[in-house]
Amino acid sequence: MYTYHLMQWLFFFYIYCFFGWCFESSYVSIVDRKWTNRGFMKGPWLPIYGSGAIVILWAALPVKKNLILVYIVGAIAATLLEYITGVCMEALFKVRYWDYSNRKFNLNGHICLTSTITWGFLSIAMVYGFHRPVERFVLSIPEEFLSIITLILTAIITADFVSSFRTAMDIRELLIKAEEMKKELKLLQKRIDVYEAVVLDELKQRRNQRKEQQNQRVEELEQEIKQRLEKLKHIEFTSDITAKLSQKKEELLELRLKHICNRENYRSRLSRDKYKMLHRNPSAVSMKYKEFLEDLKESFKKED
Repeated sequence: MYTYHLMQWLFFFYIYCFFGWCFESSYVSIVDRKWTNRGFMKGPWLPIYGSGAIVILWAALPVKKNLILVYIVGAIAATLLEYITGVCMEALFKVRYWDYSNRKFNLNGHICLTSTITWGFLSIAMVYGFHRPVERFVLSIPEEFLSIITLILTAIITADFVSSFRTAMDIRELLIKAEEMKKELKLLQKRIDVYEAVVLDELKQRRNQRKEQQNQRVEELEQEIKQRLEKLKHIEFTSDITAKLSQKKEELLELRLKHICNRENYRSRLSRDKYKMLHRNPSAVSMKYKEFLEDLKESFKKED
């Protein structure tokens, strides 16, 4: 096992990166029913699978004569690698590229019992199955040719990793800025809510005050009309003409009171969109309803 040299270990790593990409992309594509290129990098390789395979080989090959030990040490080694990689990537990129949070018996979403069990069986499959033909294939390649292929793959994969790393860092910056913006928006929203509450309370007080003034004004007008009506009732009329004149005065006063009440009620029910219309057109006038219109505009000026 330890007779492998650096180029062979690197080539093993690239092979298992490719196999892992094939498995992961095929599985997800079948589940999603559309082609999905899985992985952190752009090319057909998943470093987590390559790293997992190398770690399993390093841990399990020395005890390959004992199947149970191969399962245990392989599962533990791969699980530790998965957890450390997940924690580091999330800390660095602010993104969790795999998440087991919805699985039972998970640890911070980075690893779970199902994944660990799978790694154990994968360790057995690798040591007693997959790795033997891969080992024969790699060992059959001439040293010089293997070194050239490995160096070329190293350059390609390194360039892919650097590009993917930059992209991940850009996403990180966007996430950080988005989080900062979110905090600023929350703070701004709180300020707006406080301001809104103060303004609404002030507007409510003003409306109540204006309503009380309007009611008081109507009451005063009613009282004045009643007093005038009482005075008219005590006038002694000496002719039919005088009696009819008194009747017309009484009707006129009642109509005037009704008009005042209706005007006050209508103004209190004036919708916001109409208010905006008047606000946008402060110079609006009306020859027929000049007094009423000016009164409304004056009221809105006081409210503002």
